Amino acid sequence: MTSSASFDTLESLQADIVDLIDRLPTLKNRQYIQQTLATIIRLADSDIDRLDWKILSAALADMERGFELFYNYRHVRKVTIFGSARLSPETPEYKMALEFGRAVTQLGFMVMTGGGGGIMQAGHEGAGRENSFGLNIQLPFEQQANPIIEGDPKLINFKYFFTRKLFLLKESDAVALFPGGFGTQDEAFECMTLSQTGKFGPVPLVLIDHPGGDYWRSWSDYIDQQLVQKGLVSPEDPSLYTVTDNLEVACNAITRFYKVYHSSRYVSNQLVIRLSCDLSDTEVEQLNAEFSDILVKGKIEKSQALPQEAQDETADLPRLILHFNQRDLGRLYQMIATINQMGSPSQEEIAHPERK
Repeated sequence: MTSSASFDTLESLQADIVDLIDRLPTLKNRQYIQQTLATIIRLADSDIDRLDWKILSAALADMERGFELFYNYRHVRKVTIFGSARLSPETPEYKMALEFGRAVTQLGFMVMTGGGGGIMQAGHEGAGRENSFGLNIQLPFEQQANPIIEGDPKLINFKYFFTRKLFLLKESDAVALFPGGFGTQDEAFECMTLSQTGKFGPVPLVLIDHPGGDYWRSWSDYIDQQLVQKGLVSPEDPSLYTVTDNLEVACNAITRFYKVYHSSRYVSNQLVIRLSCDLSDTEVEQLNAEFSDILVKGKIEKSQALPQEAQDETADLPRLILHFNQRDLGRLYQMIATINQMGSPSQEEIAHPERK
């Protein structure tokens, strides 16, 4: 027999669903809300296990918290810092991460980490609590929230690694990787894989050693010797990242990435590259001469916002459109670097690379 409490909950849910269906035609994102509801209805009629429903329910709860938190900060660029949870404040890696966190927040960026100790705590310590996000993971060991971010409303405790990683990358406009163990290596290779396949970014990826350190330099040598030279990745793929032990170089790699390039998206089968300032016809001709190899057809062309972008917050920005082959991402990063040497961005835009 259904309990009174359960009946009240069901009754309330029924009323909420009826109200949502009534309002659906007027909602901005009605197409995707309808698709999500249809998926849940199909699953409800399928023979999946109780565990499957628990995973779906907890993952949606994770994503609900993430979407609601980051919506209010969507106009500020954020830097995700990855690195070991085991490094103490006395280590040079910790000190470098602290200085990096301080430096990027002075440039106007906010900092995201996994919320734990070590490099994550160093990033928050440098950035300060008000400029920090913590995306913690519920583990039986090692991963308590650090004292800088503990109790802050910008701290989320995720149940699943995959939902946590989704937000650490989805909400980041740059990734800084410091030395770490299996988890950091996993994050490094996942960033490279997603960037190489076009599922993440483009964003600047910076691999940072302490001055004189060789953790990432040795890693880069391995990539060159075992992957590039053996033809397992493209020769241009190392263009996806920057390796440095210099704080100024690390920060410049991030700010320079957004000097003229703003963001990008696909509209149908065209890549739309949004710019902070217009390029000259001569500069666009130069891009076509240097990067025609990444085009499926046609040319790189200047454009205003396409009709499908009418509701986009960046609709007023100038654009480049191209039929990108979606394969040569290393070359695309090289083209973005070339774009950032062009144009004439205003002093306001140069001074605030953190603004979306």
